[in-house]
Amino acid sequence: MTNLSDLPIRDSLKGREPYGAPQLHVPVALNVNENTHRIPEVVAVDIIGRIAAQVLEINRYPDREFMSLRQALAGYLGHGLIAEQLWAANGSNEVIQQIFQAFGGPGRKAMGFGPTYSMYSIIARGADTEYVDAPRAQRYELDVETALAGMNANQPDITLVCSPNNPTGTPVALEVIEAIYDATEGIVFVDEAYAEFAADGTDSALTLLEGRPRLMVSRTMSKAFAFAGARVGYLAADAAVIDALRLVRLPYHLSAFTQAAAEAALAHAPLMLEAVADIRVQRDRMVNELSDLGLDPYRSDSNFVLFGGLQNPDSVWQQLLDRGVLVRNVGIANTLRVSAGTQTETDKFLTSLREVLHG
Repeated sequence: MTNLSDLPIRDSLKGREPYGAPQLHVPVALNVNENTHRIPEVVAVDIIGRIAAQVLEINRYPDREFMSLRQALAGYLGHGLIAEQLWAANGSNEVIQQIFQAFGGPGRKAMGFGPTYSMYSIIARGADTEYVDAPRAQRYELDVETALAGMNANQPDITLVCSPNNPTGTPVALEVIEAIYDATEGIVFVDEAYAEFAADGTDSALTLLEGRPRLMVSRTMSKAFAFAGARVGYLAADAAVIDALRLVRLPYHLSAFTQAAAEAALAHAPLMLEAVADIRVQRDRMVNELSDLGLDPYRSDSNFVLFGGLQNPDSVWQQLLDRGVLVRNVGIANTLRVSAGTQTETDKFLTSLREVLHG
């Protein structure tokens, strides 16, 4: 059988490994920042009904511009946004890929603030765009001084700001995003995949869009809406940016089923988001109890917690797995990351971790 190394792939892809986290069938899976709460039955019934209606017309292509979905997304986000300022794709990763197709490419540079979402560099490579990570401040925070040092040192064409940051959970203040925008003539992309889990009163970068045509703010339905399997990510930006993405998207890239399911979920947004409050409670509970165990949880506005203080995280990871609990080793020294699940799942994680740490 032919090996990957035997194929004439691009030089920039040689020796690389595909992205992926372990997909193991365990009682408590808390490793990929999923919303572990199931969607309400009334929403599931509505989704099924709308998809069934689309089956009768499945011989036709879906709405290429998915204006009904874009209107629903604009209504959900608010901030005076209109449908022409919204875009959606098969998960936030496809949105990011389209941004790199439109604004990246050979001779252009993208920059994140590491450690950050690993798909940024992977998508950049796929688009033949140079990628660099600028450092963060202490405890993975990002302040104006640190951000501007990275901007001045690297002069990126695309700057990616993950807020709250994955894998650290760290939020980024709006003044930092404003400073980054003012420091570049390039694109500034703010990834708010976990925005709904932030503390009450936290301002979104959506408030900065007016008058900033090179600023983009993305969200996802995977996390707060418990919609990971549906693959729906979306973006708010100036209408001209949306036109740029339309230049590179594949025709009919959002299926009729995806559009129908997403519109149904958005129609029940308040009900779909009820689990967010419980997830926040479990996240904050984990932060407190991890501290009580003598570990070092980092500040988090997301649905997960990165915690340090582990002498051998690989061993702790395996011992948790042996007890039916799957968490994530993201490669940051002496740390593991755990998603905030249901109360039962959180109980199991904390009980198992105590057993591992105290024998």
